[in-house]
Amino acid sequence: MSLFQFEREGDVEKLLSVTRTSDNAEVKARAARILGDFDEETREGHDVIGRLVKMVEESENKKVTAASIDALNEIGQPAIEELISELAGIDLGDDQQADWAKAKAFSKALDADIPELRMAAANALGELGKEDVLPQLLETLDDPDPRVRARAARAAGRIEDARACDALIERLGDPKAAVRQEAAEALGAISNRQALNALLNMFDDDRAVIRRIAVGAMGNFGNAKPVDGLIEALSDDNPSVRRTAVYSIIELLSNVPTEQSHQIRETVVEKLNETDDKSVIVPLVDILEESTQSRQRRNTAWLLGRVAGENSDGYVRVVDALVETLTDEDQMTSQFAATSLAEIGGTEVETRLLEIVDDTTNDDNVRAQAVFTLGKVGGDRSRKRLDRLIDKTDNEQMRKKAFSAISKLGGRGIQ
Repeated sequence: MSLFQFEREGDVEKLLSVTRTSDNAEVKARAARILGDFDEETREGHDVIGRLVKMVEESENKKVTAASIDALNEIGQPAIEELISELAGIDLGDDQQADWAKAKAFSKALDADIPELRMAAANALGELGKEDVLPQLLETLDDPDPRVRARAARAAGRIEDARACDALIERLGDPKAAVRQEAAEALGAISNRQALNALLNMFDDDRAVIRRIAVGAMGNFGNAKPVDGLIEALSDDNPSVRRTAVYSIIELLSNVPTEQSHQIRETVVEKLNETDDKSVIVPLVDILEESTQSRQRRNTAWLLGRVAGENSDGYVRVVDALVETLTDEDQMTSQFAATSLAEIGGTEVETRLLEIVDDTTNDDNVRAQAVFTLGKVGGDRSRKRLDRLIDKTDNEQMRKKAFSAISKLGGRGIQ
């Protein structure tokens, strides 16, 4: 049987056997990577971590060593801890008192000869989140391997210590794009004034890819500082930069503390309404159609109702996306979609909502939400349709919603 078949069938034992018996380094490396991709349930009952650690210790082939480290890194922090514990010859344990020992061992691994091990150590230090290790991480930002520099920048961002700003700003000029991007995102995570100014300075770069990296990093901020910069980016000559700015605005709204969200939302809406709606609406609809993250979808559904209107470009597509979102499993997302449909209004909205109400195969909660919204956007045809619904439905919730909606549309007709 082939490695592909072992992978497809989740045959951990056969793959472990390959790593022990095969004389082909390429095959052993591929088997290691597959083992690292398996989930915990598939690996259960097999000492995959122990075998991968043994491969790192014993293999004389760089490809096999690198693949084994990558696999351990993919499995997660405990696997990397076991690896470095074995290499350092110390017992890291698993209690909080051992964090200092872990940090020391990981920091030492930053000087390892194998770049994949240095990468894994940087990752582990970022996960550990100890500020004491920041100096060693910042030194690693000068590592000869760009993959290590990128991981070190990412780890520094996870620690979120302002002392990293100078070194990260220097990496914004790194010859490798991956390093520049990780440095920019780390600055976004730190999100102080120095970090913001450094990212804003990238807006003057002639290269769209550099401007896009800066704009994308601004979504990591947990405050309103980058709002003006993101709004400015909506007028960028490059469509990729403009699209990234919209995504970052949604990320920003998802990241800010609850107590600040209202003020920031109002600021964003005010600024967005001063821009060309085409640069905003299409990416917003894309997010609503494609994202699987509830907070992103909530904020996107809410924002669409404040920046789109009946005369907006893509009006029908906006309505389609919001109507579809009425069925969202997250109740708040569904409610935001309903309020946005009410904000937008128009004949198309009324027609689509009536279709939902008339289709008895729809979930009753979705139909009730549509009835409620019709009370805000409907006209005479909605009043007549809801009048008939009151007499025909056996659903008490639907009847109450219909009574409430119809009262806002002028009351029931003569019986």
